[in-house]
Amino acid sequence: MTESSEWLIYRGAGEPHDGMSRLPPPPPWRDFAGRDTADGGDGSRERDGDGSRQRRLGAHRHLAELHRPGAEELEMINAALYLRRPLLVTGSPGAGKSTLAHSVAYELGLGDVLRWSIVSRSALQDGLYHYDAIARLQDVQIAAQGGFGAAAGSPGSVEAIGSYIRLGPLGTALLPSDTPRVLLIDELDKSDIDLPNDLLNVLEEGEFEIPELQRIADRLPDGEAEVLTADGAKVRIRDGRVRCRAFPFVVLTSNGERDFPAPLLRRCIHLELGRPDHNRLATFVRAHLGDEAARAGDDLITRFLERSRSELLAADQLLNAIYLTDAAAPPSRDRLADLLIQRLDRPR
Repeated sequence: MTESSEWLIYRGAGEPHDGMSRLPPPPPWRDFAGRDTADGGDGSRERDGDGSRQRRLGAHRHLAELHRPGAEELEMINAALYLRRPLLVTGSPGAGKSTLAHSVAYELGLGDVLRWSIVSRSALQDGLYHYDAIARLQDVQIAAQGGFGAAAGSPGSVEAIGSYIRLGPLGTALLPSDTPRVLLIDELDKSDIDLPNDLLNVLEEGEFEIPELQRIADRLPDGEAEVLTADGAKVRIRDGRVRCRAFPFVVLTSNGERDFPAPLLRRCIHLELGRPDHNRLATFVRAHLGDEAARAGDDLITRFLERSRSELLAADQLLNAIYLTDAAAPPSRDRLADLLIQRLDRPR
């Protein structure tokens, strides 16, 4: 522990200093340096494409092995796996909805999670694929100016059309494979009113078409075009149609800010994540910060639970508070915790 003022990096002194040299490593859930590999929890290194697995599951997740999801949670997850249906997970912010997708992918060896973060402007097309017609037109014009024309395979040619198509997270998840990919459609309740209905056919049929490829399929070699996936791989699409063999494990999350149409609800398995108890929160802290931090922050966990009975709080607020207050001595510790854990259901 340090004196309450010594932990400050920025002091508002108006004079340059070397304070950044004292900035400690970032919290594990905000560490973006090791994006390609992650700590396996026991000192081993494992592939982690964008670093999201470690940030979600925790750098010390091996210390949380004694915790197991509740019976209802396990049953609903397995029901979605057996029935090949999307899992709609609802609950308060920070309840672990997004983490669930990473946990399933990690335990079952299903690779990196494909993530589609929903905003108010998100449309079905964003999740399926993007065709860059402007880039193709520019390449055609450049080739014409250089006297290359539209030779087979040249930029902008029919054969090169796949270079201008990139599959989105949903489109990538629907590629044919022997084992399912895990797709996280995060915060669906943030979407435009039409998106939940627009998803119905794709989630029911497990396929979609790319009209830009279908129109010229008879002019492509073997009717195939090589396109880019959401995670950077190149795949060949035949006849402009993407059709899954193993339906992906789709996790749709919602903070409960809106109701969804009945047609979507009947196509999903619904899991409601309740308010976590002390043991679950301690496990959450232990997975990210280790045993010592969990013990030192036990009083903050207790206060967090007491407040959450009447206030809307998020578990990641607790994580932030325990991490940061480890660098500040009382009374700053309690004051900092209160500043970091502010209720989310009342504007300030």
